[in-house]
Amino acid sequence: MQDRRVLLIVGGGIAAYKACALIRLLRKSGATVRCVLTAGGAHFVTPMTLAALSEQPVHTSLWDLKDETEMGHIQLSREADLVLVCPATADLLAKMAAGIADDLATTLLLATDKKVLAAPAMNVRMWRHEATRRNVARLRADGVTIIEPAEGEMACGEYGPGRLPEPEAILVEVKKLLSGEEQRLAGKRIVVTAGPTHEPIDPVRVIANRSSGKQGFAIAEALAALGADVILVAGPVALATPPGVGRVDVETARQMSEAVDSALPADAAILVAAVADWRVEAAPSKLKKADGPPQLRWTETEDILGSLSASSRRPKLVVGFAAETDHVIDEARAKRARKGCDWIVANDVSGDVMGGEANEVHLITADGVESWERASKAEVARRLAGKIADALD
Repeated sequence: MQDRRVLLIVGGGIAAYKACALIRLLRKSGATVRCVLTAGGAHFVTPMTLAALSEQPVHTSLWDLKDETEMGHIQLSREADLVLVCPATADLLAKMAAGIADDLATTLLLATDKKVLAAPAMNVRMWRHEATRRNVARLRADGVTIIEPAEGEMACGEYGPGRLPEPEAILVEVKKLLSGEEQRLAGKRIVVTAGPTHEPIDPVRVIANRSSGKQGFAIAEALAALGADVILVAGPVALATPPGVGRVDVETARQMSEAVDSALPADAAILVAAVADWRVEAAPSKLKKADGPPQLRWTETEDILGSLSASSRRPKLVVGFAAETDHVIDEARAKRARKGCDWIVANDVSGDVMGGEANEVHLITADGVESWERASKAEVARRLAGKIADALD
């Protein structure tokens, strides 16, 4: 995104306020943002606000002599790497589909030869109306990328699809278009597990581990960025759901096992979660210190990786993770053979890996060991997602 140029057209809807947060995210990612504010959009946000956030002049009129002298609308439409319409109202979509050019925004859209991304926001009945569906189909056929609106409660009090997606989700789509990255996993369903599991000892205590879930969440996001339909089964973690990812929250190993099974069939399963190996027979009430050390009866938890690898519903690719502190590669090789999975991603967690921002991993496959240098968890995720795409081709 560094030095990429985004022309943001702010339409006239209550969701226009989210364009302010989107400008911040785009600039934080390295992009330069120029804004065009429609007459409708100006009822919700001001030119001063957009100018302050973008640190660029805001364009509002096709007939502004000063703007046309300094930068004509044709140049404005073509100097951008991407034209982003957010929010894209029903009116704007209709004009785009019909090729109407009766103000600055629609004239720019008709004059541009760059990629166009539209993020619709409108009442649920307007979104579902046959005219809007027809306009969206026409725009997609014309090469415009349309983000599906989110579902939820609206300002008008109704509920359903039509809400503007969150700025973070829109940013993901912008990055896809600007990176030119092929959607290599489009049409593929992938299950990812992440985080720890908590096995109750009594109503207030659990057996747990230090897993933060960061690596699993990064992998889910990287796979979604390549177009995969990702189901993320997450243990107890304090992380936001990655854009474009479906999430199921669980607590125990048994719940995680059931959630993974429910997510099948899938093309791949990437089991990153640090699942507890043991559970105890939980006490029905809080154990008291005065009673002395409790006598706990231990039993093994579900072997999610082993069971999935041997299942008749086994995905084409099953990837496990091995968090080790000693003899990392040897232990990972043994785990791969024992579990019957295709790959094991091994890492040394004796340092600051759990909860940290970086990781150094070894990819163990039937072909041998591939050791990757230490990198951010996001970079590890992107590299692994590329390998998964290669395997599923």
